[in-house]
Amino acid sequence: MSVRHLLRPLLTVLIFTVAVVVGLALWRHYQYSPWTRDGRVKADVIAIAPDVSGPVTELLVRENQRVRQGEPLLRIDAERYRHALAEAEAAVSARQADYALKRSEAARRASLSGVVVSSESRESAASTAAAAAALYHQAQAARDTAALNLARTEPRAPVDGYITNLEVHAGDYASAGRPLLALVDAHSFRVNGYFEETKLPYLHEGDPVRIRLMSGGPELQGHVDGVSRGITDRDNPLGPRLLADVNPTFNWVRLAQRVPVRIALDTVPDGVVLVSGLTCTVIVEPPASRRSAGLATPG
Repeated sequence: MSVRHLLRPLLTVLIFTVAVVVGLALWRHYQYSPWTRDGRVKADVIAIAPDVSGPVTELLVRENQRVRQGEPLLRIDAERYRHALAEAEAAVSARQADYALKRSEAARRASLSGVVVSSESRESAASTAAAAAALYHQAQAARDTAALNLARTEPRAPVDGYITNLEVHAGDYASAGRPLLALVDAHSFRVNGYFEETKLPYLHEGDPVRIRLMSGGPELQGHVDGVSRGITDRDNPLGPRLLADVNPTFNWVRLAQRVPVRIALDTVPDGVVLVSGLTCTVIVEPPASRRSAGLATPG
């Protein structure tokens, strides 16, 4: 048989072998390599709610503005709270004068001999002075509360962050405890990568991570901060009597569950704008020792 006749089957076998090797490599890469396109940028969102009620007289921030911790965000009509503070201060002065009088009477009776003042009268005067002291301290606490309420008419930013979804305006009525605006914590940005359960054995806390935002731009660097320890089982909800509501059907084709993995950001290049909710690709890079051991061996 000529070399030409042998070349065709050898070439066919070689192409088939290369195709199998490439196919296995791609299958291992997509099935087991610790990366996912299902990543989301996350951040803590703080609902700013006033501690006192009243009409909003002035809005001190605008939509998407960056604010510093302690910076005032808006002003609530403080006239009522100024009057309350003045009334509380007047009550403190009255209680203080009454306490001074009762204390002086008790001290004077205590200095007299038992012939002039009975022991019962001395005890009564001391008790009256103690009651006056309690009322004085109560008035002081009420005064401090009134001062606190007046200060709380200017809600301030609890952290550095960005104002978002601003829907409050001057003239709106602010109710105590009802959120008025949202503040995105500027120091809480992170990434949640939703990895298939088949890839979890290859993830370890501290592993370096590369992050590619779908919006483009330079890569972000981070590390694995932790793996979620629970997700909702949608196929097994609770029944009306708190019993398991077992689905009588079973899908033979089962997709791998996705588990949230928290990624802490180490470096964010200048010019990259992080927005909570952005999608990204998360690529975990295990250390060389584990990589050389082979990712195809879980554990």
